Order: sequence, then C-alpha cells, then structure tokens
Amino acid sequence: MNVNLEVAFHNMDTSPSLETLIAERADRLKQRYDRLVGVRVVVEKQMAQHRTGNVFDVHVELMVPGTDLVVSRPAKVQKRYSNPDAATSVRDAFDAAERQLQDFKGKQRNPARTPLPREPGMTPGTSPAE
Repeated sequence: MNVNLEVAFHNMDTSPSLETLIAERADRLKQRYDRLVGVRVVVEKQMAQHRTGNVFDVHVELMVPGTDLVVSRPAKVQKRYSNPDAATSVRDAFDAAERQLQDFKGKQRNPARTPLPREPGMTPGTSPAE
C-alpha cells in the first residue's frame, strides 16, 4: 500500500528511524482511506529549550481528491511529556491526521442534506394545494 510520500527535516539531520515511522504511519492512513493521493510531512526542530529540551513541530499535509487536509502539531507536547522527542511529536501529529481523515471520510459518506426548496408563502410541513 505505497502512498506518495514526501518527508522533509528542518534544523536537524535526517533520521532513518523517523523516516521509517513516518512511512508506516502514512501506509496506515492509506489503509484507512484508499483514495489518499499523497502525504507531505515536515519535521522541524525548534530552538533548544532550557527547561523542556528539544521541541519538534510536525506538519502533515494529506492530499485527497478535491482538497488538502493539513495537520499542524506545534510544540504542545512539551506540556504533556517530560522529555519530548521527534518520534512522540510525529505520533501525535499522525494521530490527529487520522482523526481528521476519518471526519473527512464521514462527511463524504453522509453529506449534509439540503432542504427542499419551498414556494413563497408556504408554511413548513404543508403541501401545495392541488
């Protein structure tokens, strides 16, 4: 289930283990939604923080027919984890991407129903006189 995948690292060296994790998670997204065209992932290392250590921003862009879904996970993980690392940030970003893709898939399956047009002067629930 290969998906068109682009991975970029900013302010850090490329990591084969992170690339493997990203590829696995992208394949998992492809299994959940087979019309997924491509995935673009950017992992960015922020400036080193004195108290929290290294903080990583992860941006995931899902290319689906008709639109793109974008998930941006800035360095909020520092509040939840004592020593955040890039893998944790990647997992959180892909978890959010999965939720967003599921919502998108649900909206496609059950589009909002549009009300039938009414004639002017008719009250709701009545039919036109014949």
